[in-house]
Amino acid sequence: MAMQKLTIGTVLSIAVMGMVLTGLGALVATRTFSNTGNLRAVGVGVYWNSGCTSVVSSVDWGALEPGKTKDSTVYVKNEGTVSLVLNIRTDSWNPASASSYVTLSWNRENYVLAAGSVVQAVLTLSVSSSASGVTSFSFNIIISGTESA
Repeated sequence: MAMQKLTIGTVLSIAVMGMVLTGLGALVATRTFSNTGNLRAVGVGVYWNSGCTSVVSSVDWGALEPGKTKDSTVYVKNEGTVSLVLNIRTDSWNPASASSYVTLSWNRENYVLAAGSVVQAVLTLSVSSSASGVTSFSFNIIISGTESA
């Protein structure tokens, strides 16, 4: 068999041709297909009434004395499509020192709330008997729901 010899000119021509083809653009292949699935929404609403028509935007605890507690009743609605585990936390204390004397708790921590369900929740604000130097305060209440396993 005779081996064909490529000249340097032929090799350069092939290389340049490859660069030109690459520079013109790559070939693109596409495939379109339909899909279907279920939307899993997670949402928690907090309301003043069991009919869930009056949204809670603020809680006015009124005047509190050291060593005392005060309750506020709200209704928590799972507005999503999956069961949720409820949790509560606070942030943005003003003044920051108030968080040393005032605590918030509730009766629904780790409660599993089914999709679309409503549960009554009692928020309890407690003021330490050793509270001093705080005449007024504010903070945010965050009620969250995490998808239950």
